[in-house]
Amino acid sequence: MSFDTLSSLAPQRPLRLLLVNAGEADAITWAGLAQPLRLAAAALGRELLQLETMTPAQVVLAQPNWHIALLVADERQAPLPPEQARAVIERCRSADYWGGVGAGVLWLAEAGLMAGVRIALPWALYADTEDITERAILTPHLFELDGRHLSCCGGAASIDFALTLIEHLFGASVQASVKESLCVERVRGPEERQRVALQARFGALQPRLSEAVTLMETNIEEPLSTDDIANLVGLSRRQLERLFKQYLGSLPSRYYLELRLQRARQLLLETNHSIVQVGLMCGFSSGSHFSTAFGALFGNTPREERQRKLQS
Repeated sequence: MSFDTLSSLAPQRPLRLLLVNAGEADAITWAGLAQPLRLAAAALGRELLQLETMTPAQVVLAQPNWHIALLVADERQAPLPPEQARAVIERCRSADYWGGVGAGVLWLAEAGLMAGVRIALPWALYADTEDITERAILTPHLFELDGRHLSCCGGAASIDFALTLIEHLFGASVQASVKESLCVERVRGPEERQRVALQARFGALQPRLSEAVTLMETNIEEPLSTDDIANLVGLSRRQLERLFKQYLGSLPSRYYLELRLQRARQLLLETNHSIVQVGLMCGFSSGSHFSTAFGALFGNTPREERQRKLQS
């Protein structure tokens, strides 16, 4: 689901945003999320954004009244005591949008609150997901918005996540100001992937799935057909489709298309290749097909994406 749905919160002023720090204050997962939002709050003023940061003990005693609430912890953080965890999660769930960052994502899933929800979990925690894989849909993305549920893998991606929230809640100019303060040149989008996530999760258990994704990633300019990929990894087309559906929540063709479009978006933002050249480099022989597919995934055209680069 697109982060554009957060625009439903636009009329809510002041917008109340809660960050629950269940880990260390100097962890990058926490600092990367909190600092951009603090800068945005300072620029906007309390009449537009009320940012609250609390410990688990503090939030249990607080009166719920937030539009967004996030449970944040570094991937190495030990879980909260069960009774405290339940109380914290109940407070967070009262918000219009709620979720977790880093280990907080795993704790919410383990509590059974992410059934059927696409979640972005730190790849280092994939070994701990045996009990949740049938309930939650793990994706290798940096962050996700699915319905009311927000999730981010944490680490340095917390910065991209925070800046994305700022853009969709308060506009590109506010985001640009915070980016400048932090010396951030490019914001990675939710569709970008943790580079080692698939290998970490599936490398040993599902080597053919990992191999199929690797084939896709290394054949962007001249895409392989689904049948070709299935043959190369030693599966039938139906078996390959079943693996993708079960573990990635997508068909191989759709997953491959998104990979190519993500690469195209990266080229539009980071190079000076023409839009036509970018389309060809990502396997699109038709400019109209490239533009239509790009717009369906990202909500804007390749030309508009390039314009964003020129304006930033």
